[in-house]
Order: sequence, then C-alpha cells, then structure tokens
Amino acid sequence: MPARDPRAIVVVLDSVGCGELPDADAYGDGGSNTLGNVALAVGGLRLPNLARMGLGNVAPIEGVRPTREPAAWWGKAGERSEGKDTTTGHWEMMGIVLERGFPTYPNGFPPEVMAEFERRTGLGWLGNKPASGTAIIAELGSQHVSTGKPIVYTSADSVFQIAAHEAVIPVERLYQLCEIARGMLTGEHNVARVIARPFVGEPGAFVRTHRRRDFAVKPPAATALDVLQEAGVAVLGIGKIGDIFEWQGVTSSPHVTDNMDAWDKLLEAVGGAAPGFVFANLVDFDMLWGHRNDPAGYAAGLEAVDTRLPELLDAMVEGDLLVVTADHGCDPTTASTDHSREYVPVLATVAGAPLPGATLGVRETFADIGATVLDFYGLADKAPSGTSFLGELRG
Repeated sequence: MPARDPRAIVVVLDSVGCGELPDADAYGDGGSNTLGNVALAVGGLRLPNLARMGLGNVAPIEGVRPTREPAAWWGKAGERSEGKDTTTGHWEMMGIVLERGFPTYPNGFPPEVMAEFERRTGLGWLGNKPASGTAIIAELGSQHVSTGKPIVYTSADSVFQIAAHEAVIPVERLYQLCEIARGMLTGEHNVARVIARPFVGEPGAFVRTHRRRDFAVKPPAATALDVLQEAGVAVLGIGKIGDIFEWQGVTSSPHVTDNMDAWDKLLEAVGGAAPGFVFANLVDFDMLWGHRNDPAGYAAGLEAVDTRLPELLDAMVEGDLLVVTADHGCDPTTASTDHSREYVPVLATVAGAPLPGATLGVRETFADIGATVLDFYGLADKAPSGTSFLGELRG
C-alpha cells in the first residue's frame, strides 16, 4: 500500500468524564466523576497504555498513576454550552457553542405533543415519562406486545425515545415513527434527538438490540466538519457521528454493533489509503454501562479499549494527529442513570513529534479540539470557535 498523507483522528470515549464542572450542582450532578468513581468502585483501573499517554496526570484515578514522561500532551476541557447531552458535546467539539440548551421534559411530554404523535402515526402510546431504557421495557414491554402501542420515554437529556419489540413493530417501521416524531418536534419542542430503541426477547427477559438509530436536529450553523468538506477534506465518521450531525458535513459513518466493532472500523479507516479526517464515537461506555449504573462493566470496557490502543498507534504514520477525549460524563456510581455535567479528558499527540508531552491545561471549551483539527489541515482561520493547541503538540 502506498504511503498516505498524515490525517487527524479524534476518538470520543462516549461519557468518559473526569470530574464535575463548576456548575454541576445546577444540573443535579454534584460529586459526579465518571473515571474517578468507576476506578474507586472496582478497586483501581488497569489502563497502562492510556496511563503512558498521561491519563493519570489529568485527574486522580485509582490504579492510573501520573507519569513524568507522558507519551502525549494531556489536559481536560470544560463545556461552555448549556446542557450535558451527546449532541451538545459533539457540536461544541466541532465549534458550535449553545447559549441555550435543548428542551427537556422531567414530567414527560405535554398532552398536545403526544396527541399530535398519535394523530400522525395512527397509533397510541405507552409511558411518556423519564425512565431508564432497560427499566421501561421491563415495565411496559408486555403491555406493548399485547397492544402494539410504542413505548415513548425521555430522560434528563433532550431526547424523545421510542422503544418497540422488533416482532411487534419492525425496525424499519420504528425508524418511520421516529422520522414522524422528528418532523413534528420543532420550535419550542425542538429536542436534540429522537432515538429508535428496538428490543427483542420474552417478558422478563427483554433485551435491547444494536439497531438503535438517532435522529438529531441539524446543526444551526456550519461546524468544523462543514469547513473540512468545503475544503475538500472527507469526514470519515465511525459509529453514530453521522446521526449526531444529521449527516451535515459527514462523508461516511458506518453503523457499529459495539465498541470493538467500532475499534475495528477505526483501524480500517486510519490505516486505509483514502484521505480524510477520522472522527469516531465509542458508545458502549454510555449506552451499556453508564446509563445502567454498571461500574464493573464500565471498567472492563475501558480496559478493553486500552488493550487495543497500541493497534491504533501502530496504524498511524508520521505526522498524524490523534486526540482521545469524551463528550460528557455518565457516572455509573451515582443514583442517577442520566448523563453528568463533567470535564472531559484530552490526550493528544502528533506522531513523530518531540516527546515527552506536557500539560494542555484546562481548556475553556470542547471547541478547542475542532479548532486544532482545522489547524492541522491549514484551516485555522476558518474555525467557528475555539483555540488550537496544535502548536504545543508539534513543539
């Protein structure tokens, strides 16, 4: 295979926050610290490769020691936008800072919203309340199977979620219901995402499948992804990147079944000859372990990714930029099953640049990541917001 040009790579460990933001109490998230609390819950994390990059320098993490000679630059970033959801985090990362967050529904959606949903779909509904996805299908799954009515629920985030058994409402029909909901949820009810939540199984043993799909709102302005595409740089998403940006500025974004499938596709994209920016999301931390309050699963997931990190580093060529970060927190050790308002870690390196790395400090906004990617491609003056740290990485 011929040598390729250097590329930028951003890997988002979905929900892997590293400590409460100053305004966490306003969101009900005082004391949240996803990485730190997971480590304490399992008696220490074994993350030698992330530790070598400097993860232990970012925040106290039991089992992950600080290093004097990190193999990457390290720091953490705060979120300037209002909110703590996936869409807000990724949008800010790529340059959009939301002064007003998306609407949330702690008491469920208002009657007029549900009446319109019923009118447009020709179906009734069950639920309409904030709930854990696994809990609500356990509670209402049997009634759904007997009545054929979809289960509608939300969370502390701005989401309209529709759960349905694949044998009752086929997945393609479920996607249609989500498209109908997306089309009606505008104006004051412009939720960040409508999410299809298919499941299978028998009463008492319902299980959600990997055919989840997100229907997000379009970004209200150009993001760093749009800038890249306009400059002729392909944006190669991995996982739900395409859904998060409603495919605005995204060239491709293959569906993944789990973190390891995502990692395989990440390696394929990074090592491939096709040029472009690689932007990956590893969702299992959030979907499988954070929202289900499973610190042991969360820890095992972190260790599985750490084990495979050398494969990614080996696939890189001299000059490649790598940033490993997150989009919010989802502390599985707290009573809440929702996202948490946290700082996110930032580990960054340019292959072949002088080492050891040093601190990037506390970045004021996730947008510094997108600004750095644009700087990498010679588009620093086009950044919607944020401050590049590429100069530090290159020494």
